[in-house]
Amino acid sequence: MLLCVGSFFGTSPESQTHWDEYKSGAKKAPIQTYVLGANNQETVKHFKDVDGCELAANITYLGRKGLFTGASGLQIAYLSGIESSSEPAPAYCFTAKDVTSLKMSLMSNSKFKGVDILLTSSWPKDVSNYGNALPNEASKKCGSALISNLAFNLKPRYHFAALEGENYERLPYRNHLVLQENAQHVSRFISLASVGNLDKKKYIYAFNIVPMSLTDIADLVKQPLDVTENPYRKSDKDTPKSKGNKSAEEEEPTQQFFFDLNKPQGKKRQTDGKGGRQSQAKQPRKHPQPTGPCWFCLASPEVEKHLVVSIGDNCYVALAKGGLMSDHVLILPIGHYQSTVDLSSDVVKEVEQYKAALRTFFKTKGKRYVMFERNYKSQHLQLQVVPLPLSCCTTEDIKETFILQAQEQGMELLEIPEHSDIKQIAQPGTPYFYVELDSGEKLFHRIKKHFPLQFGREVLASEAILNIPTRADWKDCKSSRAEEEDLTKTFRDAFEPFDFTLQD
Repeated sequence: MLLCVGSFFGTSPESQTHWDEYKSGAKKAPIQTYVLGANNQETVKHFKDVDGCELAANITYLGRKGLFTGASGLQIAYLSGIESSSEPAPAYCFTAKDVTSLKMSLMSNSKFKGVDILLTSSWPKDVSNYGNALPNEASKKCGSALISNLAFNLKPRYHFAALEGENYERLPYRNHLVLQENAQHVSRFISLASVGNLDKKKYIYAFNIVPMSLTDIADLVKQPLDVTENPYRKSDKDTPKSKGNKSAEEEEPTQQFFFDLNKPQGKKRQTDGKGGRQSQAKQPRKHPQPTGPCWFCLASPEVEKHLVVSIGDNCYVALAKGGLMSDHVLILPIGHYQSTVDLSSDVVKEVEQYKAALRTFFKTKGKRYVMFERNYKSQHLQLQVVPLPLSCCTTEDIKETFILQAQEQGMELLEIPEHSDIKQIAQPGTPYFYVELDSGEKLFHRIKKHFPLQFGREVLASEAILNIPTRADWKDCKSSRAEEEDLTKTFRDAFEPFDFTLQD
């Protein structure tokens, strides 16, 4: 089928002549075509029935608003026109009542999970939040907040719009809160330019889609590597809120992933001062938020997602920017955690899974890895995983080099028991440097005042190990975006057989 968004009819005399040929039957659309209604007063005359009707052979007007279900089960929600705040609205406009009516007609079904496709002529407001840049800065000011709200609630797998004259294919965005809700399908927003535009901007998008109702749930909720946070989450204003009763979304902005992983379990009884007891809900401990933009929270616009190799439920692996080696990677928590000692048990478990997978992977390449963490002047945990050729040195050599170079800088690296938990040694908020060798041996330094930020890299880049001293500082090792994308793809393809997140 062909779906048309934006203004189907032109306003010039030539366009009317062309349309008369289809209306008279002299010409016929080659495939079944569905169109949206008027966006201006001049074309209202073509749409006689607000509930939809056949305009010509194989050309159907869907209607003012509603849901079209194809024979295969494909569900297409649609909303014609542009936004109006006045009542009654002109025939080429929609209002808040129209949006609410459409939402309620679908969401009243307890089994509703979303629609396959959403068609609107106008753009949704704030669609580029957390996403890729718009082709035209002026587009940031356009869009309808009502359509944003509609898209937020209907969760379309594809949302098509037009009217702005721009082609914009936004990165896919998620419809659930990571760690708080079950995984759901992602949504893709695509705006198309005007047909036959002189700038040759893309105005047609061809794709295949299997209806949601016929798609395996595991395939449906699979998250692509470049998925972002939902751009409309803060735009969902269905429920009136007073200043004294803020929603979770107002309390915790969706700028990043910040989640309360210590929700109260039941209630704590406290004394009322008279020997009796009173019940009071236990207050959850708020998860710390970064003091500024975070380059590693997966929902952050600052994250360079083209470096992401694998994404689990609680952690992800990314190629290190300016890595010591081409396969130098980072293990990072999806949520905002400052250090290993701050991690919840679920996150720790997945970190260990990634470490085991990487250990096995590098072993097949004739390498061993060294992992280190610096919890000092950093706000998001970064577990640096650097693979070293087995031929370059032994594990004992690596350990001695770390200890010796620490001593040369007046620092003491202590060896801690192999199966000990770092949480037993350092409390949350304690600055430290930590090394883990492939043998399981661990070295620990409690930072008291100053610490060289590149110490871990400097040791590994030294003559005693890799002998690449010019690569000690990551800023001296940066590659172009294209080179980074190639390195990421190469690593991702090689690591795929060992990636537990892709296993059944």
